[in-house]
Amino acid sequence: MRDVREWPVPLEWFEKRRRDPVVVQTTRSAVAATLAYVIALRVSPEAAPLTAPLTALLVVQVTLYATLTNGVRRVNSVVAGVLLAVAFSQLVGLTWWSLALLIVASLAVGHLVRVDEYVPEVAISAMLVLGVTTVGDTAWARVLETMIGAVVGLGCNLLLAPPVWVGEAGESLEGLARRVRQLMLRMGEEATGRTPVEHATERLYEARALDHDIVEVEAALRQAEDSLRLNPRVREGLLHRVVLRTGLDTLEICTVVLRVLARTFTDLAKDRDPDPLFAPETGAAVERLLCEIGDAVVSFAVLVTTPVSLSAESAEARLTAELRQAAVTRDKLAQLLLEEVQRDARQWQLHGAMLTEVNRILDELDTEHRSRRLLEELDRVSREQRERMPRLTRLQDRVRLPKRLRRNRAATARRSR
Repeated sequence: MRDVREWPVPLEWFEKRRRDPVVVQTTRSAVAATLAYVIALRVSPEAAPLTAPLTALLVVQVTLYATLTNGVRRVNSVVAGVLLAVAFSQLVGLTWWSLALLIVASLAVGHLVRVDEYVPEVAISAMLVLGVTTVGDTAWARVLETMIGAVVGLGCNLLLAPPVWVGEAGESLEGLARRVRQLMLRMGEEATGRTPVEHATERLYEARALDHDIVEVEAALRQAEDSLRLNPRVREGLLHRVVLRTGLDTLEICTVVLRVLARTFTDLAKDRDPDPLFAPETGAAVERLLCEIGDAVVSFAVLVTTPVSLSAESAEARLTAELRQAAVTRDKLAQLLLEEVQRDARQWQLHGAMLTEVNRILDELDTEHRSRRLLEELDRVSREQRERMPRLTRLQDRVRLPKRLRRNRAATARRSR
């Protein structure tokens, strides 16, 4: 008989697969396309209304925001193409030169109506409609099928609510921070003894390879940001987006500075070969400092991706303590490097560069710096949103105003007691 304790592994695998973007996209796209085809069979005059499931496939996206934007652009492209085909059929009909003119006009109109990646769809719709004899019936059927596919795709996204990908983005962000920490630990270990130039160069290549990790985190973060937009299940979606975005910006700056630090270590290894990079006591201080900074980088990522306020407070307290300890170690290292420079001033530029790069990382991870950066970004995004959509902003303010009045009245009543 099979042990019951073996079940959690398949259940965990199933839960992970269920939230996988590929699985989610495949399931919802298949359901939406099938429903769109069944509805179009009953409504459209065409014998095989394949435009409806095709539209549903193109409209349904991983997030609700992407589905809405794709649906609007898709419908606009088809309607624009159909109107052009109807106009051409009434004026010139179908000839080789009218077809060429229709394609040019369709592509130009596609850019004018701003349908983005659906610009070719304008020309495709126009050609399909112009190439039949009963232009009016075909045009109506194509528009109708497109509307069915768009509505069904949007309905599937509302009924089969797409998940919020903030957790996945947070895991990706923490993974990047842990890889940065591992590289710092390896660099610190090599600083305690003789470091061949080849090893220092390998660390430099590893630091440069972190750029590829940042690209992957950026993709996961964009997906999370789209899943937060227009999502009725999410409150304070703007705050979540800004927190994650500023967190990634900080880690990206840290990786850039770490790449410069690795280059400094490489140059130092070339200058001091075959001697060790630092004196024994100085090397131990460098190793301890890089270890403490690596821990602070991971704590910063945990702080950025922690949604619960109580856990966030403990993560911020841990980060503050680690930064304070790293600053103490940095000051001790600066004194040791000063003593080395007084004995031998040949590498004083590289020693100063190393301290400068360490200070930049500590400054980026500082909690006060993060708070100022977060407030500035929130103000900037809110201001851009008000300028871009003033009517929607005024409507949101009117909806929020009664809630604020109720809170003010409750606070006044408590003070009067």
